[in-house]
Amino acid sequence: MEEYQVNLSFSSVQGLPASDNHLKVKATPFSLCALRAVDQSVLLMKPEAELSPQSVYKLLPEKSVVGTGYRGTPNANGEKCIHAKDIILNEMVYTPKQLLHNDDVYRIFESIGLNIFTNSKIHKTHFCQPPHRFTPVAMAYEVATPDGFRSGLRSLPRLTSSMPTDFPTTQVKETVRKYFPETWIWDLVDLDLSGQSELPLKIPDTITEWKASALCLSGTTGLGLSPTVSLQVFQPFFLELTLPYSVVRGEIFTLKATVSNYLSHCIQVRVQLEVSSAFLAVSEENNEKSHCVCGDRQKTVSWSVIPKSLGKVNFTATADALQSQETCGNEVTEFPTLVHKDTVIKSLIVEPEGIEKEETYNTLLCASDTGVSEKLSLRVPLNVVEGSARATYSVLGDILGSAMHNLQNLLRMPYGCGEQNMVLFVPNIYVLNYLNETQQLTEKIKSKAISYLVSGYQRQLNYKHRDGSYSTFGEYDGTRQGNTWLTAFVLKSFAQAQSYIFVEKSHITDALTWLSQKQKENGCFQLSGSLLNNAIKGGVDDEVTLSAYITIALLEMPLPATHNVVRNALFCLETAWGSISETQGIHVYTKALLAYAFALAGQQARRSELLESLGREAVKEEDSMHWQRPGSPQEVKTLYQPRAPSAEVEMTSYVLLAYLTTQPTPSSEDLSVASRIVKWIIKQQNPFGGFASTQDTVVALQALSKYGAATFTKSKKAVSVTVKSSNTFSEEFHIDDDNRLLLQEVMLPEIPEDYDTTVLGSGCVYLQTSLRYNILPKKEGKDPFTLHVDSHPKNCDGVDAHRKFQIHINISYAGGRPNSNMVIVDVKMISGFIPVKPSVKKLQEQPEIQRTEVSTNHVLIYFRKLTNQALSFSFLVEQDMQVKNLKPAIVKAYDYYETDEYTIEEYSVPCSAESEQGNA
Repeated sequence: MEEYQVNLSFSSVQGLPASDNHLKVKATPFSLCALRAVDQSVLLMKPEAELSPQSVYKLLPEKSVVGTGYRGTPNANGEKCIHAKDIILNEMVYTPKQLLHNDDVYRIFESIGLNIFTNSKIHKTHFCQPPHRFTPVAMAYEVATPDGFRSGLRSLPRLTSSMPTDFPTTQVKETVRKYFPETWIWDLVDLDLSGQSELPLKIPDTITEWKASALCLSGTTGLGLSPTVSLQVFQPFFLELTLPYSVVRGEIFTLKATVSNYLSHCIQVRVQLEVSSAFLAVSEENNEKSHCVCGDRQKTVSWSVIPKSLGKVNFTATADALQSQETCGNEVTEFPTLVHKDTVIKSLIVEPEGIEKEETYNTLLCASDTGVSEKLSLRVPLNVVEGSARATYSVLGDILGSAMHNLQNLLRMPYGCGEQNMVLFVPNIYVLNYLNETQQLTEKIKSKAISYLVSGYQRQLNYKHRDGSYSTFGEYDGTRQGNTWLTAFVLKSFAQAQSYIFVEKSHITDALTWLSQKQKENGCFQLSGSLLNNAIKGGVDDEVTLSAYITIALLEMPLPATHNVVRNALFCLETAWGSISETQGIHVYTKALLAYAFALAGQQARRSELLESLGREAVKEEDSMHWQRPGSPQEVKTLYQPRAPSAEVEMTSYVLLAYLTTQPTPSSEDLSVASRIVKWIIKQQNPFGGFASTQDTVVALQALSKYGAATFTKSKKAVSVTVKSSNTFSEEFHIDDDNRLLLQEVMLPEIPEDYDTTVLGSGCVYLQTSLRYNILPKKEGKDPFTLHVDSHPKNCDGVDAHRKFQIHINISYAGGRPNSNMVIVDVKMISGFIPVKPSVKKLQEQPEIQRTEVSTNHVLIYFRKLTNQALSFSFLVEQDMQVKNLKPAIVKAYDYYETDEYTIEEYSVPCSAESEQGNA
């Protein structure tokens, strides 16, 4: 590594905010270099995490080969022995054999004194010794891969410089600063034959020291790290604003503006806060109009601020050096020549009181020349928080348009586990397939979707077990057991993603082998782990449902129906359907999976038989149809339309896929039924194009993309959409083939109000109205969770009691099932307070808590499941900013898959009246 020289340099090691600079990297020709520049304050928080040649070498395990001992003694690479079971791969059965005196890749390299840095498998597999058979010896098996060795490096687009290097050096008199990132540069650069690249840069507005480094990979010289280089961004006279991340309307916070003077002389400064209708600010400076700030000194000016508007509120403060004859003590003030006026703009989020509610109305309108109209009434409940209602109206020319614009934000939920991460990964495949098939794919969309695929793929490997399976929280979540459902889901998705990104073949073969080992003699699969959503468990034959799910995954990879594992799985499904259909009823979810599995396998007779049976169970409405579970919970009533639970969306989407999967193409009758199903599915979408949870979002978007491709036509005619209120508001949109993927939206100004939509032209448009408002929390019927939240200490004596307190939470499941699905407890921070991260991290030591996250002003705690057995936990928070008149904060516990199962509680600072004085 040390022979591989990587050099990094800025064109100037000092600069003013917003000035121009260049970053030059030099390494071995044709290297791929990762560049990074971050605010030094980020590195100060965890300096031991910085990359260096020493830290990279420490990542490599000690490489001394030892024999495999009895009962699973670790071998040289830290892996435990595995049991010597038969392995099924590509329809062949491989039985491990004893191989004596057979070196592996690692031992060959070790013998010539080389250390290896690779994610490839370099050790031969060690098998555990069966008890009382023979003396332990080294054993291994090998399966040749047709592709041989493949490098993980891909060719990436080259960044080139088109800007001149001779910038004019004009003197700056005034600065306006509003861009304050923590990470400035995060880029990949391909070097050419010269081994150099130069990036033109605009320096951010932060007064700080930026730390930059480069990591380069070369096919000839290997891995190289540059020394860290610095860029000091500085001006001798500047202003800094300090304010909270967010406050609740009605709270009062202290806005601080600090002037720093690094000149050699004193200056007279006037600090002003720009007046705004969005807030009321009262100065705490006793009517002082200017301030004396001498060299290497600071002066802080404060205002008590009461926000008056909701949403993002900008604060603009200016420090203006004055030409004055006044003295500062014994010194005469001077006027700065380089910068004499510094303006800083920072924003704060002002939230309404209570809990945010979201209502969405989606519709697909298809017009002819005569036009089609629809009415929409925007209404809010009587207990709405004043001023909190806001609505947007969106128009798209494509059925997947909303999802395309929100591929990394399809759900307003966290993505902290192995199954949730898949909703960031899989929809990109369906979008790319759909746009390819309809010839609408642009380089911009392709580049974005592929980047999401790459990052999602890399994240998903965190949840892989050494045996090839996957689980919700990975191998180190305490169970060490892979999940059959999730492994099948990942296997299918990785196989399909190969069309767009590099996927290491071992990840696919490992998962397929693991699943093959779970197949029983009757072709069905044995359950490992649990159902991803146990809401479908009532009445479901777990073995048949699981086997249908895995069969679908294998066929979608795609594996042929003649593949040994698939053939046996189909035998399981055929046997199950033949026996169940004649003797007893079958759960509609299982039936939907079977219909799609047989459709994929080309068994049209069974597909038709199942669809006919499903048709008799369909819930048919005026222009739509869907399916629901027996004893399904009531749809959530809203001001618009009922929102179906996750399981209903998922099973209905499987039926839609079954209707669309037939050879050679779906019939007009199939498409007619499919269009009715699509109308229902679309109505369940959230404002971001997703649905309620992970599985329903993935399956529904797959079904919608398949329907969109089957019905796609290009029309030379344009469609116009007009939305009008009963008063003066009116907005018109135009959609044609050139802009059908463009998201067009407008804020609806009046709530409550009646709006009319008219569509003219020839074609279909997707319309969405999203209404958000807040209500104050109140108890309504029996909650699915028993949730108690308390804060301590109650004794407010002493300063520390006002600055820190414990949040205690007690929770159990009180719903209608034996236990919940995965549960997330979302604790919102009280304004001005932040969690003490070590106390949050410590919660993961409790076996019931799988994961914790700190996200802006929220703490998220993950539970695999909850029962009626109460669990308790607590963590510490501390004051970060001064806020008075503090409002309560919300704690929300919800089932990840049945999102309508949630409970909300409030908590406050332990002694609010006194703490206001303490916060002052």
